[in-house]
Amino acid sequence: MNRIRLILLPSLLLAGCTVRPDYVRPQVQAPASFKAEEGWAAAAPADHIDRGRWWQLFHDSDLDMLAERALAANQTIAQAEANYRAARYATREDRASLFPTVDLSGSAQRAATDLSSSGDGASSTYQVAIGASWEPDLFGRIRQTINNAQATAEARRADLASAQLSIVGELATNYFNLRAADAEIALVEKTIAGYERALEIATNRYNSGIVARTDVFQAQSQLASTRSELEGLRRSRRTYENAIAVLVGEPASSFSLPVSAQWAPTVPSVPAGVPSTIVQRRPDIASAERSVAAANATIGVEKSAFFPTISLSADAGTQASSVGKLFSSATSLWALGASLAETIFDAGARTARVKQARASYDAAVAGYKETVLEAFQDVEDQLTAAQILARQEQHLREASIAADKSETTTLNQYREGQITYTDVVTAQATALTARRSLLQASVDRQTAAVALIQALGGSWEGESYQLFETPAASGGE
Repeated sequence: MNRIRLILLPSLLLAGCTVRPDYVRPQVQAPASFKAEEGWAAAAPADHIDRGRWWQLFHDSDLDMLAERALAANQTIAQAEANYRAARYATREDRASLFPTVDLSGSAQRAATDLSSSGDGASSTYQVAIGASWEPDLFGRIRQTINNAQATAEARRADLASAQLSIVGELATNYFNLRAADAEIALVEKTIAGYERALEIATNRYNSGIVARTDVFQAQSQLASTRSELEGLRRSRRTYENAIAVLVGEPASSFSLPVSAQWAPTVPSVPAGVPSTIVQRRPDIASAERSVAAANATIGVEKSAFFPTISLSADAGTQASSVGKLFSSATSLWALGASLAETIFDAGARTARVKQARASYDAAVAGYKETVLEAFQDVEDQLTAAQILARQEQHLREASIAADKSETTTLNQYREGQITYTDVVTAQATALTARRSLLQASVDRQTAAVALIQALGGSWEGESYQLFETPAASGGE
């Protein structure tokens, strides 16, 4: 035991050494506020904050149902969840290295010195032993390995949240496009009915000898082209439906989403007082920051290779000539040991690994900073899109109303023989284009709202928002 103490003494004196650089979260020069929305300030990672059931902002029961199904059955989310569990168990495995390992062994042996004998001179030996081994973490190698694994697990947790946010966002976008296809199909079907009436008018006027047959040809061409567009819309609708099936974890062949007669596009408004600190919840930022922490811990792991490895072991057991005497035998075995290993020469391999770890850390820092900058850009883009699309929708609504009036007036003038049918075709085409553009603008506003929610990392309502709300913001808005 005195020898063991002498071996351990130098190592214990060095146990306070720190081989890992102190971790400091990389700093990013962030704007004081978003230029597209006054009063919004900069942010820092806080992915533990609940992102809220943000899809409920659109007040659509079908979307709520589909979102829940996607969270429960989507395979991309399931894969991310499994990766997170694997990372957690890897952390537990590394943490177990801090404790001794205990082994139990047993053996039985029968031997004889004369192979030609009948076996009367053979002897039996039975042995059972228990042993323990432990590697003291004197230089922090195991602790830094645990830190690396824990940061990696936290990054995988953020990846899971990112997958959930992405999948439900994709689901919402496909759902809104499907509902827009339903509305556009209904709009085109109504337009086709109007074109059929116009064709009937042109045919009657031709049969009466009032107009040339070209009016009938124009009406037929317009009707056939619009019917072709209708088939294209039905194809698009089926494509969106199939995409939704995959997102909710079902085969496309067995999934269907009926047309909703009650659907009306709802666009949630962004309150002016929402602080930009809710960007802290963005899981990609959290994942990038945890990757930096993991890379920092790796530097400590590689630097610990410059220090010796010390192992302690202890074994105890008994030996007897029969199983019955095994635990009553006076013959006992025991052993205590300590070992020290140190690499004397490796041609600079350890130094190269440390430098490699530092380079990986620098790359992780750059990746983190880039992620934060892109996050701010994303929010700026989506805030701008939300504002501009709202104005565009208003202009398109005015254009649609005017086009409808022009179509009605033009058709009446044609009945009275004041204009040619070409003018009717032009007015009808303009009205249909205006109606479809207005519908698309409404859907664009919804998808832009989804993109803004993803850029912010979740909902701006409920507890998740209140945790970030500052007294000035909550009282002044």
